Amino acid sequence: MSKTEEQRVLVGRVSTFYGLKGGLKIFSYTDPRENIINYSPWQLNCDNTWLTYNLRSGQRHGKTVIAELQGIENRDQAAALLGADIAVSRNQLPAKTEGEYYWADLVGLNVINTNGVTLGQVDHLIETGANDVLVLTGERERLIPYVRDSVVVSVNLDTAVIQVDWDPDF
Repeated sequence: MSKTEEQRVLVGRVSTFYGLKGGLKIFSYTDPRENIINYSPWQLNCDNTWLTYNLRSGQRHGKTVIAELQGIENRDQAAALLGADIAVSRNQLPAKTEGEYYWADLVGLNVINTNGVTLGQVDHLIETGANDVLVLTGERERLIPYVRDSVVVSVNLDTAVIQVDWDPDF
């Protein structure tokens, strides 16, 4: 992974276009969803090429966010961005306190239980409402609730390991 890729954090995805003047519907990964409009510029991954766009305006719209980007003036230009991942530079994000992690920090970490059994690697996380869930890949897919202290015992970014209190048969 290049230094630039490490500094890029995914914050959303372009769902579809909105209106005739280049508006976009955005599915935001931020919490709350409208926080995505606090960041500019956005980097959009279009056909494996990262393009930078400044945000002109944005607002929450139900479960999505409506945004307008500088340089995107019509529906055809907006349609070319459909499905594009949206990232921002890591240095645009607020500082974390001790014990806080961005999801992007956890992706790729190895997960080992308290008995030393490797359960897999974090592929992605999902939000369930009750708690976030680690989705692991490895010998098989595993879903492990991200519950600090009771399930997730420790997170060590230096060693790239999350230790969990979890039975390997689950």
